Amino acid sequence: MTLSEEQRSLIEEFGIYQENNGFQPAVARVMGLLLVSDRPELTFDEISETLSISKSATSNSLNMLLNTGHIEYTTFSGDRKRYFRIKSSNWRELFAKKMEDLSYLNSLLKRVLEVRKRENPIYDTKLNDFISFLDYMKAQMPRLIDEWEKSRA
Repeated sequence: MTLSEEQRSLIEEFGIYQENNGFQPAVARVMGLLLVSDRPELTFDEISETLSISKSATSNSLNMLLNTGHIEYTTFSGDRKRYFRIKSSNWRELFAKKMEDLSYLNSLLKRVLEVRKRENPIYDTKLNDFISFLDYMKAQMPRLIDEWEKSRA
């Protein structure tokens, strides 16, 4: 598969972004490739060869992305290969999960403030600001989603 220089650069940039969010490098690049590819689905071999990563790294990356719901695969009649693609229909689920994670983090931070015995008013103020922002975001997000959906109608 031939990629333009701009596509390759974007895969790398997306990969770095995802690495900064906890993804392994190969996983991040596989996801980037599936996003920027001109074709909606790619085979295992196309992914491995295009990214110049080992079959093991490709397999591990695809399994991780399948298990986390980021990608899916399809097959075609008469073809034994699996064709992998971004699972774009689940962005709402992923967003809801991220909001749940932030809500859990917020509850942890509130507990941190409760159990801390040391006096550090500057740190406590910054932590309270973050907690307050997370509370605000959680309260506002349903309204924002409703407004967005209404704007698309």
